[in-house]
Amino acid sequence: MQRRNFNQAGAGVLGLLILATYGQAHALSLGDLSNAEAGSGLKTALEKGVLAAVALLGKPDGFLGNPKVRIPLPGYLEDASRLLKNFGQGRRIDELVTAINRAAESAVPMGKDLLVGAVRAMNVNDAKNILTGGDTSVTAFFAEKTRAPLGVKFLPVVNRATEKVGLASKYNEFAGKAAGFGLVKKEDANIQQYVTGKTLDGLYLVIGEEERKIRQDPVGTGSAILQKVFGALK
Repeated sequence: MQRRNFNQAGAGVLGLLILATYGQAHALSLGDLSNAEAGSGLKTALEKGVLAAVALLGKPDGFLGNPKVRIPLPGYLEDASRLLKNFGQGRRIDELVTAINRAAESAVPMGKDLLVGAVRAMNVNDAKNILTGGDTSVTAFFAEKTRAPLGVKFLPVVNRATEKVGLASKYNEFAGKAAGFGLVKKEDANIQQYVTGKTLDGLYLVIGEEERKIRQDPVGTGSAILQKVFGALK
């Protein structure tokens, strides 16, 4: 009897979490939303968010033309670049900034399969953490599950893109010295590593934004499960 009661209570865990998260517990009863439906709805929303983010970022100007994710030169060097422009180096600085953003745009599509795989492999604890973790929970989920393997996949693409710009090697030399004086973070002293990290940051940020849009307008997705899970909460 105790086991049966526990299973019955557990069957609605995700549904209750969704209700608690959005503060609308009156919208659904336990009988309206099963554990499987709630989990399926969240996975569908995340997968759609991944595909939308990859499509937005993995194209020309996906990074360069988006102020939210556009990759600047890091820290002190961004400030120094303004001075260098005054000494006639503006074109080369712009070339480097363009190159590092183009590298990010080229790398992003390579991450689609890993990101979708992480969503499909999501377990109940992952879902709980996402639903109760606040605005950064989606970013945290993908960073934990995919940051290391995506970094490995993205780095060669970034290397090829930045090698085309002669300033990249000079950047690494200068930044390495600057890091020794604490002017640049050690992890930012290599342009390729820096760009790879910023590419992942931007990707996770946009996935989270797209997932929130889907929750806010589930009807617009044309997905029956999203309309049932999230539409009833509106």
